[in-house]
Amino acid sequence: MPWKDCTRVAGVAAMVWYFSAVCTWAVERPNVVVIYTDDQGYGDASCLNPDSKFQTPNIDRLAREGIVFTDGHCSDTVCTPSRYGLLTGRYSWRTELKRGVFGAEHACLIRDGRMTLASLLGYHGYATAMVGKWHLGMDFPGDHGNRDWSQPVLDMPLDRGFDYFWGIPASMNYGVLAWFEGRFAKVPPTLYTRKKPNGLALADYRIMPDYERKALKRDDLEVAPDFVDSECLTRFTDRAIDWVKQQAAGDGKAKPFFLYLPYTSPHKPVIPLEQFRGKSKAGAYGDFMMETDWHIGRLLDELDRLKLTDDTLVFLSSDNGPETTWKQRIELYDHHSAGPYREGKRSIYEGGHRVPFIVRWPRQVKAGQVRDQPVCQTDLLATLAEMLGQELPANAAEDSVSFYQALTRTAPVGARAPMIHHASNGRFAIREGKWKLVMEHGRDDRELYDLNSDPGETRNVIRNNAALAAELTSRISSIVRNGRTTPSRSVPNDTPFWSDLTWMIKE
Repeated sequence: MPWKDCTRVAGVAAMVWYFSAVCTWAVERPNVVVIYTDDQGYGDASCLNPDSKFQTPNIDRLAREGIVFTDGHCSDTVCTPSRYGLLTGRYSWRTELKRGVFGAEHACLIRDGRMTLASLLGYHGYATAMVGKWHLGMDFPGDHGNRDWSQPVLDMPLDRGFDYFWGIPASMNYGVLAWFEGRFAKVPPTLYTRKKPNGLALADYRIMPDYERKALKRDDLEVAPDFVDSECLTRFTDRAIDWVKQQAAGDGKAKPFFLYLPYTSPHKPVIPLEQFRGKSKAGAYGDFMMETDWHIGRLLDELDRLKLTDDTLVFLSSDNGPETTWKQRIELYDHHSAGPYREGKRSIYEGGHRVPFIVRWPRQVKAGQVRDQPVCQTDLLATLAEMLGQELPANAAEDSVSFYQALTRTAPVGARAPMIHHASNGRFAIREGKWKLVMEHGRDDRELYDLNSDPGETRNVIRNNAALAAELTSRISSIVRNGRTTPSRSVPNDTPFWSDLTWMIKE
């Protein structure tokens, strides 16, 4: 059932698809919940790190009752591009964002008309909601210091397939900070602030009152009078639970639902609630991860209470590896946030992009499985499309490879197409099977690692494997040039050749 073209409706960006034949719903339409933590490393889940200095019993529950992919990856190593990849099934470096992240105010990175998880599921009859941190760009009314908050926010989750939005625009080190519901802030962000000292955590900050009536500097954060950083996790979870309860209510005619719940933790500011302080053996960061896990448990408990657990697919992962304070946690607490992997957030090495990757779906997924096949967050869109029996068009999910068969069968599945890794500084790597080729960038030379024998990437074996490195270079060049990983006709990237592609010949 191929998609037809999308169109703009009523002057507001919206995705509307029509089936080319009479629509019959696929057999499988479970509820779908995507829990997305922020800067949580592979070693920050106790089920993945036997030496963890804190416990995450609710994440561990998902692992115990579902399937753990120990070779799971985000599609980039910082916030904005990873979220793009998760929602669209396409690598963000194909867009104009080649390095780093957006602030709160920016044209949405997901272009009008591009398929997302929300628009795919919405067309298949799902109610769709996003509660939490967006960080993909929004169009606010007016300019900094001259806003009209009576006007709606545009170019935001409601324009990318979501029926409901409650949350904040971006990370808390960027303005604008307020509790948005739909297109409006519940309390407008009419005050200003800067980052304040945080005595709880290493090299950290706070966003909390008192706030100023006037901006002292152009980059002062716009903030609502009722905004306090430590309330994010509680408010997000409360609102998510309320929305799920609303979906479950009714006369038996409730739609299946899709909830995207991107938390703001354990990203800075590290601000655990009082009840969690001192509970871990890894300082405030460990306490904050324990609080995060507790909120995840609150949602899981509500699914139990509503008798929705068996027919709800829960996917949990993180947008990138741990913040650079992972170094201090090793020194002070002997806690390794990246587990056995090298480095962390922003890095091209495994610690930057190998993250917790867990799926639970009791009605279909056999509990207690552990898979070591490589998978990427970009793969979720194709996986759900296969579940729904939906053929994907050539101009969507270009880097999404379904792992649906791995969920529904216990036998090994075939090898995945090559996966492309991307660091926040623009450096690339290609992963195929056990091999990872890290491309040259700036003053850094090309490197090759055998991840089966050397998961910590300590031994560069490129000198003895020149032919293999040449073959992998050809593969990554083809994937970049063709605009896609998946087998279909070539499509253009959003920009022409760019400077980070130092191993390729400019066309």
